[in-house]
Amino acid sequence: MKILVMGLPGSGKTYLAERLQPLLKAAWYNADVVRKMANDWDFSPEGRIRQSLRMKSLADFEKRHGRIVICDFVCPTKNTKRNFSPDLTIWMNTIKSGRYEDTNKMFEKPEKADFIVTEMNDNNHKIIAKEILKNV
Repeated sequence: MKILVMGLPGSGKTYLAERLQPLLKAAWYNADVVRKMANDWDFSPEGRIRQSLRMKSLADFEKRHGRIVICDFVCPTKNTKRNFSPDLTIWMNTIKSGRYEDTNKMFEKPEKADFIVTEMNDNNHKIIAKEILKNV
C-alpha cells in the first residue's frame, strides 16, 4: 500500500509520517531526504514532476515487495499526485499558506483524500493508523 502524506510546507507532513511509520511498520520516504540523495533541488514545475516520479519509483519498489510505504511530500498539483498514484491520501490541511510563495501559488487542494488532518495533535497518527490497519 502506497500512502501519500501531502500538504503545504510546514503543515506537519513529516511530523505525522514519522509517527505513523512505526505503527504501520512501514517504509518511509521523506521528500527532502530523497531530494538530497538525488542532489535535485529544482522546485520548478518540471522539477516537481521529476520528484513525484522519483517518489513513485521508490514507493512502487516497496509495494512490490509487500510493504506498506509512506511518502511525505508537498505533491502540489493534480499532475504530481496522478504521477505518484497513491492508494491512500492523507491531506495535511493544517495551514492556509506555507512559507514559499511559489508553492502556495501552484498548490492545488486534492480532489479526494482518505484522511484530512485539520489540526496537529498527539492523536492523529494513532487514529489514522488504526483505520488503515483495519483495511490491510
